Amino acid sequence: MAEAGTGFLEQLKSCIVWSWTYLWTVWFFIVLFLVYILRVPLKINDNLSTVSMFLNTLTPKFYVALTGTSSLISGLILIFEWWYFRKYGTSFIEQVSVSHLRPLLGGVDNNSSNNANSSNGDSDSNRQSVSECKVWRNPLNLFRGAEYNRYTWVTGREPLTYYDMNLSAQDHQTFFTCDSDHLRPADAIMQKAWRERNPQARISAAHEALEINECATAYILLAEEEATTIAEAEKLFKQALKAGDGCYRRSQQLQHHGSQYEAQHRRDTNVLVYIKRRLAMCARRLGRTREAVKMMRDLMKEFPLLSMFNIHENLLEALLELQAYADVQAVLAKYDDISLPKSATICYTAALLKARAVSDKFSPEAASRRGLSTAEMNAVEAIHRAVEFNPHVPKYLLEMKSLILPPEHILKRGDSEAIAYAFFHLAHWKRVEGALNLLHCTWEGTFRMIPYPLEKGHLFYPYPICTETADRELLPSFHEVSVYPKKELPFFILFTAGLCSFTAMLALLTHQFPELMGVFAKAMIDIFCSTEFRDWNCKSIFMRVEDELEIPPAPQSHHFQN
Repeated sequence: MAEAGTGFLEQLKSCIVWSWTYLWTVWFFIVLFLVYILRVPLKINDNLSTVSMFLNTLTPKFYVALTGTSSLISGLILIFEWWYFRKYGTSFIEQVSVSHLRPLLGGVDNNSSNNANSSNGDSDSNRQSVSECKVWRNPLNLFRGAEYNRYTWVTGREPLTYYDMNLSAQDHQTFFTCDSDHLRPADAIMQKAWRERNPQARISAAHEALEINECATAYILLAEEEATTIAEAEKLFKQALKAGDGCYRRSQQLQHHGSQYEAQHRRDTNVLVYIKRRLAMCARRLGRTREAVKMMRDLMKEFPLLSMFNIHENLLEALLELQAYADVQAVLAKYDDISLPKSATICYTAALLKARAVSDKFSPEAASRRGLSTAEMNAVEAIHRAVEFNPHVPKYLLEMKSLILPPEHILKRGDSEAIAYAFFHLAHWKRVEGALNLLHCTWEGTFRMIPYPLEKGHLFYPYPICTETADRELLPSFHEVSVYPKKELPFFILFTAGLCSFTAMLALLTHQFPELMGVFAKAMIDIFCSTEFRDWNCKSIFMRVEDELEIPPAPQSHHFQN
């Protein structure tokens, strides 16, 4: 019985919603017809006359107070809307309208699961947004103890967000632990250490694990978080390499004895690759660039399938430091492939190599007179390609925005990736004569080639709309996140701005010319309240103003007569 009543109420509600959605015109005329039929019992004409008499007795001070109050209220709404838009990227009034008023007026109920097709569509769109906003481990991430913590000691600012550090903790648990760790006491301690939020607790657990056994992951944690210099970190990583290489060789012999041994071998492989990569980065930081290049090349040959660490990006940066541009081109030829995921490092390094061939002799004035040569056209197209992939990078390379320390995770095509790229590659662009000048002259031309709105891209997929939200989670609060495309101001901000300006102007005019504005107000009230509304026009308004103010008629000219 209760179910039947509930079903009847749902049907009645759906009918009413449908009628308001599609038959609103009919409803509007029905209301007008009822008002017309009941005009005599409701005494509408008498009430309008009473209102008109009351409004005619109002003084100009009332209109000054009315318009001033309206201007103040609309100004406060404007300030609140602007603050909400700058903080959350949307209009508060629009959000409330969509979230609360739209379902009442017949909007789609997001919680409804009756329509299977819409549910599938929502899941597909959610899956697409998740893939677009996937964060990646920064291949050039700094050392937390030797670099990030030193920045905190000097400036008092935290360069890493909680969200970024939480992602790093998840990565460590994925790469450095396995299901069989509880069988080994040192690994069991480290399994708990990677879950600790307190840095001192993690460091203490690592020392405890080393007292039991030579644990490679314990050395990794101490090198990342306790070492205060790169030299100390390198020393600890060398000890980790000695312990990790032995574990890797033992698990390599037993990997085919079962799934448990296979998982352990996979963990030991991740540990060994991570240690060697960080040792190469230590050598690069300490100025031993050729040694770092050799270590990276050997690592890529030994483990060619582990592309998730993006070691080739470390190699590209080191080769650019050596100015080995032929080797850089060879690496790009291998990894700048249509089947592989792109990155700002690949796209902008390709643009830098093509710009290097023409940038030293490039002149905007000469190019505008004679046109672009083939090499210059290739360089400009490469810059356009790079800017389309990540439009945030040029402002950092051209030093139009200040750099901060890069986060431990980046969002491809986002501001976080732009910071991570420019932090390490700005020096390489400055070293190539004229490269930044060519970038400055051509990068903004990219936006004329991209369709707007961004429903489709030009050379890449459409630019994702979720980058701003993810970058705000990855980057510290003191950094102003770069947003692309620039969001247009919501309608209600423009509306409240116009309303505030209009009412402020009315208040000023009423204060300066009270008699004239009072006459205009009374004339407009009489127009809207009079039953002879159809006989009024603009001429009657000005005639009444002349009568009220006793303005003499203008003399007729005798120069032109019919």
